[in-house]
Amino acid sequence: MSEPFANLPFRPADILLPRDLDLSLWSVVACDQYTSQPDYWARVEQRVGRAPSALKLILPESSLDGPHVETDITEINHTMSTYLRDGVFTEYPNALIYVERTLDSGAVRRGIVGMLDLDAYDYEPSSGAAIRATEGVVLSRVPPRVQVRKNAPLELPHAMILTDDPQRTVIEPLTACKDRMQPLYDFPLMERGGRVAGWLLGPEEQAMVGKALQALADQETFAERYDAQDIPVMLFAVGDGNHSLATAKECYERQKRLTPEDRWPTLPARYALCELVNLHDDSLQFEPIHRVVFRTDPAALLRAFQEACPVGDGPSYRITVVTREGERTLEVGASARLPVAVLQNFLDDYLTSHPGRVDYIHGADVAREFGNLPGNVAFLLEPMAKEGLFPAVIHDGILPRKTFSMGEAHDKRFYLEARKIR
Repeated sequence: MSEPFANLPFRPADILLPRDLDLSLWSVVACDQYTSQPDYWARVEQRVGRAPSALKLILPESSLDGPHVETDITEINHTMSTYLRDGVFTEYPNALIYVERTLDSGAVRRGIVGMLDLDAYDYEPSSGAAIRATEGVVLSRVPPRVQVRKNAPLELPHAMILTDDPQRTVIEPLTACKDRMQPLYDFPLMERGGRVAGWLLGPEEQAMVGKALQALADQETFAERYDAQDIPVMLFAVGDGNHSLATAKECYERQKRLTPEDRWPTLPARYALCELVNLHDDSLQFEPIHRVVFRTDPAALLRAFQEACPVGDGPSYRITVVTREGERTLEVGASARLPVAVLQNFLDDYLTSHPGRVDYIHGADVAREFGNLPGNVAFLLEPMAKEGLFPAVIHDGILPRKTFSMGEAHDKRFYLEARKIR
């Protein structure tokens, strides 16, 4: 371990990058996007063709319930092994990569690719871990992801981890260091993904990052900043990839049960590759994640929603709903702190005994399109203020699942780097 990162849950990793390939065909968006838009993944597959690609190393979430999922997983693991054997990758040992992602809007999002210590991560509610989930993990979604990861020789990250650094001490100083760092890649991303460029940090830049993180991890500074005298330091929050990290954690815990304790520190599965991003990055916008209920009785569902959450003398929320009959505003009682919590609690209860399937949709236009179809109802939500994320998780625990999204679907992290996990 590099000394600047002693006792920190984020550190350099042995990072694999594809070499001598068309990276614009290699790099594809996170697997949990466009789950109700199979045409998106069909376009990507057609574009990639026979070229080596991260597409062939992941399983889009829309395929998790497919009829050939076991065969798909076997093929993914085989392709990973083939790429490793054929020398598709160059390994950069003990590396951190500074990333600049130019989004479709023109804004630039900055980050650092490294690895997280899963011993310092916990997705359980009211966790006191240094790395905490921001949203509830849907436990039913973890086992199928474990099936994908448990025998895989590689991991490819789409998780984005947030640090609350308003003074911009960790990531932003690297912008001025690009001229002295080794450039690694710079290429356009498909499907409105923008462009991404990366540079390899040298020893001096790594030391800068480690020192800045050590300062943010100071217990007294944390307690004063968040009025959290009796709460352990929360250094990082999971921005994107809650379920991916929960899956990595579960696979690591399984390996621990099969491995003598003295070997746990050296297990590759103890760590997970990710990108660290500052919550205060100007490009980082919190977008709402809308809900669409498919194959239901919209009128009965909306009537039950208002009956379950009646408007009384207390506060209420106004939620936009879209059905085939049009778009209107529904007023419901504020039975929870956030409108998304009121809605999610109702849907979780209602759909246990009524027909319908809920999906989580990025983008109001897409949600409206689905809501306009017969038998569907879309709920359009407002974004939460990102400055309130860390205080909310520190004091109240995790938020309802799918509370927010960091940007639109095409702004999500694209797969590029890899790391051996076996």
